[in-house]
Amino acid sequence: MIKLETNDLNQLMSKLPSLIRDHLKEYDSNEQLLEIIIDLGRRPEARFITGSKYLSQKLISWQDLDYVTKRIGKFSNENRTGIERTLHRISCIRNRQFLINGLSCRVGRAIFGTISIIRDLLEFDQSLLILGRPGVGKTTVIREIARVLSDEMEKRVIIIDTSNEIGGDSDIPHSAIGRARRMQVANTELQHQIMLEAVENHMPQVIIIDEIATELEVLTARTIAEKGVQLIGTTHGNCLENLIKNPSLTDLIGGIQYVTLSDDEAKRRGTQKSILERKSYPTFEVLIELNEQNLWTIHENVKDSIDLFLRENFRISQNRQFLLNDKLLIKCKKFQTNFTSFTKNSNYSEMILKNNWPVLNIPKEKNFLNLTSKKLIIYPYSLPKNLLKEVLLKTRFQFILTHEIKKANLIIGLKKHLKQNFKLKSLAKQKNIPIYMINQISVYQISKLIQYIEHR
Repeated sequence: MIKLETNDLNQLMSKLPSLIRDHLKEYDSNEQLLEIIIDLGRRPEARFITGSKYLSQKLISWQDLDYVTKRIGKFSNENRTGIERTLHRISCIRNRQFLINGLSCRVGRAIFGTISIIRDLLEFDQSLLILGRPGVGKTTVIREIARVLSDEMEKRVIIIDTSNEIGGDSDIPHSAIGRARRMQVANTELQHQIMLEAVENHMPQVIIIDEIATELEVLTARTIAEKGVQLIGTTHGNCLENLIKNPSLTDLIGGIQYVTLSDDEAKRRGTQKSILERKSYPTFEVLIELNEQNLWTIHENVKDSIDLFLRENFRISQNRQFLLNDKLLIKCKKFQTNFTSFTKNSNYSEMILKNNWPVLNIPKEKNFLNLTSKKLIIYPYSLPKNLLKEVLLKTRFQFILTHEIKKANLIIGLKKHLKQNFKLKSLAKQKNIPIYMINQISVYQISKLIQYIEHR
């Protein structure tokens, strides 16, 4: 469920001239208000999610601009300021004499529940990069991530708040970031230094960085990741391809280099001799593209996504979308997958699906139960029951989750734990109970596994 926190819009309105403030009150869609534009010699304009509207027939004068600037804080070197204890941001445009002749008043909001669409991804200690164009909501997302990680998951979180957008323009950070601590950056050029200082001085488990933009920041992010600290970051771009083609940011996903193959190797691969390949392991293991405010593309394994793209065999792995009834819709498109051959002379055969798909152990076909024609009695091993139940409720299966292996007709568990439990595998073999193993706990992998069972 998504709900808006009180967004302190009245505090922003109180800083505006009456000709703007009075007209804004006439609109019922202030919850969709993005920003207010005040430019000298032009009509004031309100920009909503659905479009723009003029607020007055009167043109903005020097006196109107002066009215606003006297009621807000001083502008920084980046021509930004804010309103005390709020998330609003005001940016100015200056003329050649450095006089302010335009203002952009951006509405800041804390939205609780917006990251339920990726809640499963936060359960791991993987670094996560959020990609999106300006204004799509990247800062709002990482603000909510900071609150969830610090309050609900009880991790030590430090935010590198360069422009004070995440925690607000005040020495006391906004309550929307929960228990997370915030380090402010006096000069944007020093952001990479503050990132390192956070690791060296304050022992964080998670560091959150908004708008990674320079090569120094990219290099520092890799250094921090190598120290074992989880990173949550954002950067500008529409899709994964933008990062691959951006020389300043490409190291976030492992870097790209030209490789010259031998004649035999090029012939075997069916490619040219000079090809593009990934240089190293990505700094961020998971990448999220914010296509729209309620539609996100998820790359749960950036390494595989990059490799497939460079081989011109790229497929979108996963789309997640919020529907009007607050339900989550997940659509998955399959990669072109190669299967390993089945192991012979064994009661159990192992089939490995590449590209981070489920790994399955199943009995021979002659002994395989027709699970789709009966109720599933599932023994979950090392899996959250609530997550498994949430996925199963969206299928046509009747199911029961049991604590007793002997009553189960299906075992689903985490691969790294199941492989070490020889007693459980022996008992399952004796009772002829199929074991399904997944590589990691995620809605996507469980959903794909259930789809596989459904179509057997």
